[in-house]
Amino acid sequence: MQRRHHAYRGLVAATVGGVLTLTTLTAAQAALAPLTDPAKAVAIADQLGNKRTAGVYYRDERLVVAVTDQAAAETVRSAGAVAEVVPHSTAELSSAKAKLDQLTGIPNTAWSIDQSSNRLEVEIYGGVSDADRSRIEKAVSGYGDAVDITEHTGKIESTAYTMRGGLGITSEYTSGGTNWVATCTAGFNVENANGKKYMLTSGHCMNGGAVNWHRRSGDIPLGRATNWVYGNDTNQSDYGVVEYSNSNVTPYGTIQYKDGSEGQISRSASAFEDEKVKRVGTMSQDLVGKVLATDATVTYTDGTTLHHMIEASNCSVHGDSGGPLFSDETALGILSGGSYADRPCGDSDGQTDRSSFYEPLYKVLSWEGLKVY
Repeated sequence: MQRRHHAYRGLVAATVGGVLTLTTLTAAQAALAPLTDPAKAVAIADQLGNKRTAGVYYRDERLVVAVTDQAAAETVRSAGAVAEVVPHSTAELSSAKAKLDQLTGIPNTAWSIDQSSNRLEVEIYGGVSDADRSRIEKAVSGYGDAVDITEHTGKIESTAYTMRGGLGITSEYTSGGTNWVATCTAGFNVENANGKKYMLTSGHCMNGGAVNWHRRSGDIPLGRATNWVYGNDTNQSDYGVVEYSNSNVTPYGTIQYKDGSEGQISRSASAFEDEKVKRVGTMSQDLVGKVLATDATVTYTDGTTLHHMIEASNCSVHGDSGGPLFSDETALGILSGGSYADRPCGDSDGQTDRSSFYEPLYKVLSWEGLKVY
């Protein structure tokens, strides 16, 4: 991986004569109870405005509010939160991202605002032409070190895997005169206001007509997809809703690991940068990872562009699509795709720069009128 710019790192209070000084807390500030509620941290940032702030994220398990001036920093500290003074505001970084979002989808690219480094991070994977690289560089040429362009090997692919066999959820369908079995991963079980149960997975799993889904173990019928999108809606998203119709199936609000143990899901929320996360999939599982970005725009090899995605450091492989991203009992996202999707995950994973992309769950729940349980 080659970096074209050096990423901004570290807690900075001010720049004086070219010297960066670290933020320190006074005795009175240290006495304040640390702010632990992300919603309150976001409310502080909203109050200050996007020209004086640059995001909320975790660092060393403490909530940090990035600001662009010392007065704003004092406001943050007086509320018990950690303040980080940075050179680029949310307004500036969002403007740079909007320039890239105006480009026609370029396969094997992803970009997002990295709040913890105070940069717009642009990722270019294998297969991107020199002409497309030039388009990207030209679009953000006026933003200087607010943009960090990095190059990666491999390609970004959706992780649906057409195969016969395996665990998880499957759907038989016919395409081009050939019978196929689509294998994906069941995501979160959810319900509507009347208690009707549904399963969430990736929308691209339904491509080709794969709409009637079974539990692979035992080939037990589950239900039929009632709604799905894959880059073809207003929000350029990737999710599918399957309505449970088999009365012999009892959907539980839990996550099952490879060893058969379970973890309860009791709530949903938006993800925060550097938040510790877990991911489980049909073909693999990677329980070690963190959130890299919370509003990524990604374009896959097939040319489909998705917006407002979560990017995490967890790996994923073909067949893991639809699987859950979560933190403790909090549901965060639905797996859409990732890099090196044709290579193993876990202990045998030799790629240190793998990443994966997820549809934010709280948005899907809002759009579909559903909730976790």
